[in-house]
Amino acid sequence: MKMNRTQLYRKLHEAETGEWEALKQLADQSPWRQAFHIQPEAGLLNDPNGFSFFNGEYHLFYQWFPLGTQHGIKYWYHTSSTDLVHWNNKGIGMAPDTIYDSHGAYSGSAIEKDNLLYLMYTGNTRNTDWKRYPFQCMATMDQQGVITKLPPVIDKVPAGYTDHFRDPKVWQDGEYYYCVIGAQRIDQTGCAVLYQSPDLQEWTFQGELNTALPSFGYMWECPDYFELDQQGVFLFSPQGLATIGDQFQNIYQSGYMIGTPLDLNTRQFDHGEFYELDHGFDFYAPQTILAPDGRRLLVGWLGMPEIDYPTDTQGWAHCLTLPRELSIEDGQLRQRPVAELSQLRGQQSHVHHTVHHHRDLISSIEGIHYEMLIQISDIQADKVGIEVRVGTDEKTVLYYEPALEKLTLDRTLSGQSLALEYGTTRSCSLPLEEGIVTLHLFMDTSSIEVFVNDGRNVFTSRIFPQLNSTGFALFAEHGSACFDVTQWDLIDKGEQ
Repeated sequence: MKMNRTQLYRKLHEAETGEWEALKQLADQSPWRQAFHIQPEAGLLNDPNGFSFFNGEYHLFYQWFPLGTQHGIKYWYHTSSTDLVHWNNKGIGMAPDTIYDSHGAYSGSAIEKDNLLYLMYTGNTRNTDWKRYPFQCMATMDQQGVITKLPPVIDKVPAGYTDHFRDPKVWQDGEYYYCVIGAQRIDQTGCAVLYQSPDLQEWTFQGELNTALPSFGYMWECPDYFELDQQGVFLFSPQGLATIGDQFQNIYQSGYMIGTPLDLNTRQFDHGEFYELDHGFDFYAPQTILAPDGRRLLVGWLGMPEIDYPTDTQGWAHCLTLPRELSIEDGQLRQRPVAELSQLRGQQSHVHHTVHHHRDLISSIEGIHYEMLIQISDIQADKVGIEVRVGTDEKTVLYYEPALEKLTLDRTLSGQSLALEYGTTRSCSLPLEEGIVTLHLFMDTSSIEVFVNDGRNVFTSRIFPQLNSTGFALFAEHGSACFDVTQWDLIDKGEQ
């Protein structure tokens, strides 16, 4: 049932008696609750926020609307982990409880300074005519986890931009702090702007990032700039891109550009082309962190805005991706699941099987929660692939077509359908490396994450099959191929 504006902007303490408890009970009964992904107790989760390492732990907040599964007033919900695998719910990190975030504590980031974790975020406000006015707000978290809000540090939108001005990502370079903010120019085109600060309190507008994309969508959300291997990397989520072939198939996109490091004086960023970070159906608003050991890690929202999902009627919506490690290879970002995830591995199964002009159901491999590594070699067929979560009338299919050098994820028969107006297949170009396709899968109750050819491409998607759809099959059309499959059952670490 769709909520009206009044319902969407109720705060948790304004819930009716028993409403929150009933929503949690409904979510608990959902057949599609995840086993090892971060997910809300109930309500709607979206962007990851404040991804950081502080006081010996990783901290990860997320946007949260507690009283329904539509996008209403937003809180920051807090989780923490010592190993990037087992996450502990800490409860509400920040509520929309000041005049500067009265209509939502929107997305932002975190940085450590003077034994405090500084949380910089967008405060969303509305006047009586429902006109938006954003503030860039600051809060601190001490080593006991107590969060204290400070006065806004950027209290107006600079001239030339609309009120779509949000999602600060902060970092330090030398003696100064910088942040990029996603923005929309008054001509309805997207961009990002740069601010500078000596102390995280006083911020000076530097101007717009100078890129080679003067008209690339109507809004850039969740910008993130970092340097990796002496190169500059700019991540952002542009809205309003037209579909081009297999590219930009989702309602909104998330991607990156690699170039020479950003010139912080001129704001010039000389870069290569824009690449999508993920080729699946459900990936948006990623955020990165520099881990204590020097790795650049990424987490994204395993969902999309403005799309109805099957769990919407079950008291909860969305989850976050598994953490990924980033590297630059051959001029592009590679994404690999963090090594720590091997802690979840349980019983192992292995199959080496050659398929000739056929589809073979592999009875020794099945399940709902598992990690799987597949190597497809000696490909002498028009199409080769795998089927996961196979049931009587259900399957999720990954297939490779050598003549087209294309890999496709097909969720046409993946269970309860969603977002059909955006199609049921996603594809990417995949020239073979030494004639081999490798697929590294993480299967949860209602999601699939596929890392292709050692992280060269990634497909992240929600799927909603029945719980008895657990089968696994291999196939080769008009020819043969050799499959080497290793499966690990993943140990359920308990409900989030």
